[in-house]
Amino acid sequence: MPVYRLPKKHIIFPDPAEAEDDGLLAVGGDLSPERLMLGYANGIFPWYNEGDPIYWWAPKQRYILKPSEVHVSHSMKKFMKKHETRIELNKDFADIMHRCRLKREEKGTWITDEMEEAYFRLHELGFAVSVEAFIDGQSAGGLYGVSVGKVFCGESMFTDIENGSKVALILFARYLDEMGYTTIDCQFHTDHLESMGGQFVSGEEYRALVREGLV
Repeated sequence: MPVYRLPKKHIIFPDPAEAEDDGLLAVGGDLSPERLMLGYANGIFPWYNEGDPIYWWAPKQRYILKPSEVHVSHSMKKFMKKHETRIELNKDFADIMHRCRLKREEKGTWITDEMEEAYFRLHELGFAVSVEAFIDGQSAGGLYGVSVGKVFCGESMFTDIENGSKVALILFARYLDEMGYTTIDCQFHTDHLESMGGQFVSGEEYRALVREGLV
């Protein structure tokens, strides 16, 4: 299948079902809020290295969590019972995203200056959300992502002290469940997410979840 080159003047995407086997769908365009949200609403997201053109992806399989079904291990239950844990939403979006970038830079990151600026614009418009976790009053970790209807598209997370990112995800999943969200999009599989109840769905099934959540 061809990889489409997106025009900058027109905010469009090809059918995500036409993505390559590795999920690559298109190249080019820009990171305007309108294009980003059109992408997320169709199961498409940007992911590229600094200096490269913008690559847009629509994986054939998505890894997701159901907020109501997130598994908390026995050891994490003990940890959270022993310590005072809480989260704050949107306390400082730019800081949380940058801290995700700093952690990722140790192994290479797609979070460039351009990405930070683009997602901060989404945050200002009410679509991008940051979560900061606190353990015994100390900032412990966090995550950020994009809210699309009743689906939360997780982008990146970090931990500063033991279990920081796990606490952020567990408590945020509970919050999302209370707010009626159906799905957390994790994009790709990790052992950590699998241990918390993650599951694979097809790209088509994922896009159906997004459409249902937008109604």
